[in-house]
Amino acid sequence: MLKRTLIGLLRSHELTGDKAKDPMLKSHFYKLSRERSWEEVVSTLKKMQGYKILHEVQSVGEIVLEKRTMSGRTMDITVSVISVNPVTAAVDIYSASRGSFGDLGSNYRVIIDIYRTLDKKLAQYKTSGV
Repeated sequence: MLKRTLIGLLRSHELTGDKAKDPMLKSHFYKLSRERSWEEVVSTLKKMQGYKILHEVQSVGEIVLEKRTMSGRTMDITVSVISVNPVTAAVDIYSASRGSFGDLGSNYRVIIDIYRTLDKKLAQYKTSGV
């Protein structure tokens, strides 16, 4: 975690993806159609404390959220639900802090928090990929 805080001194965003070096930032896959994954992800995010959904664009699979930190900064988070094949969907997250200073690792922690919550809710559908 110290490494994340040090990186966060300079960087004010974090994102996940297939090729992420950090295993905690790898895309998460669920054995559900994109439509079903979308419904599950949106309903789960709506119940998460401290997060506010600003936009839901189902046609492109994007949910835009906002979270305020204890220090009063605002974080903009985009959760993408992507169809990998008819029975598997991937979820990726991009989180960025507003302002010019680093985030001290808070975007990283937000991504881990969202993934942990989704994995708990969708545990029976979690898969390691295609």
